[in-house]
Amino acid sequence: MIEYEMYTLPNGIRVAHKEITHTKVVHCGFVLDIGSRDEKKHQHGIAHFWEHMAFKGTKKRKAFHILNRLDSVGGELNAYTTKEKICFYASVLDRHFESAVELLTDITFDSVFPEKQIERERDVILEEMAMYHDSPEDAIQDDFDEVVFGEHPLGMNILGTRESIRQFHREDFKTFIRENLDTQKMVFSCVGNIPMKKVVKMVDKYLKDIPLQQSNRARLPFSAYQPKRMRVTRTLTQAQCAIGRDAYPVQHHNSLPFFMLTNLLGGPGMNTRLNLSLREKYALVYSVDAEYQSYTDTGLFSIYFGTEPRRLDKAIRYIMKEIGRLRDIPLGSMQLHRTQEQLMGQLAMSSENNQHTMLTMARSILDEFEMESLESIYQKIGKINAQNLQQVAQEMLQEDDLSVFSFVPELASS
Repeated sequence: MIEYEMYTLPNGIRVAHKEITHTKVVHCGFVLDIGSRDEKKHQHGIAHFWEHMAFKGTKKRKAFHILNRLDSVGGELNAYTTKEKICFYASVLDRHFESAVELLTDITFDSVFPEKQIERERDVILEEMAMYHDSPEDAIQDDFDEVVFGEHPLGMNILGTRESIRQFHREDFKTFIRENLDTQKMVFSCVGNIPMKKVVKMVDKYLKDIPLQQSNRARLPFSAYQPKRMRVTRTLTQAQCAIGRDAYPVQHHNSLPFFMLTNLLGGPGMNTRLNLSLREKYALVYSVDAEYQSYTDTGLFSIYFGTEPRRLDKAIRYIMKEIGRLRDIPLGSMQLHRTQEQLMGQLAMSSENNQHTMLTMARSILDEFEMESLESIYQKIGKINAQNLQQVAQEMLQEDDLSVFSFVPELASS
């Protein structure tokens, strides 16, 4: 596994640190095992709204002072919300590490949710919703979650709905936090040129007095996938399409082979099978991507592309053809070697991103999977053979099991 040091505070907060001596930048942050899937029906969007409100005032700071604290010394303060995680994190020069720890602790634990700021931020989030709605290549990804996961919490849009966002007030945030915050299910993660001794000193100073908090929340597992074929009319000129299904959870033994298969099919390389077919050979698309997102108990496999409405069906046929090839024809030895080498190179470049390492360390601890070294992952990739990949393709990529969801222009639907 990747070598990092661990320290656990009396309140259950775990601290993970990896010292890297060849950098002057420290990346650190709190990753909470709370996400949009933990919301009740009347709370849709509140996790993401909380992420916004963390910057809008604490017991000792107003919004301006929060935003100015690290920016004024060249640092960056940010946050994000996913289906299963909320993260507040910062990147600063190592000499400002203490300032980052103190500020992150303040916004994570001492937000006061001023009502005036809630009203202002409500409008900001409504504008964010409008922005995504007006970007069909983004909107289809959000809507495809609902196609695959239905009314399960994983199918709900992280942003919530316009109706739910309009109803939240201060007590709603406090209730959501009280129901979900668990100090034993959060990690303070850190990567940079800081000795562990200093990290421990800082977290003891700012985190040890935070009381132990526990949550009895239990996540609803997902197990009811049914493939669908749907077309929705939208005011647009280009058709957008999503193809996919539920997939393996993060700790499944087939997650790495399936990730490799997805990478071969439509990963970031220009030589993917879908790009060579749909773009280079048939000029049907500008871009086509395949993705595999794993969660604790399930996952999502998806292919996204846009094309002229009259060519939509043709593009779908060619995608199904490429998927069929993966099911029916095992990779040759040279193809397998190139697929392995490509994935290894991409992972190596990703590992150079220290911020990504910091966030992945925390997620691995919360999701209870081992964050392996590159050498260990390379060994596992090297052991994946053509038969493994074909078996996974036959299990996960049957055409009848795939959902196909499209946005089409109003005139094209008639």
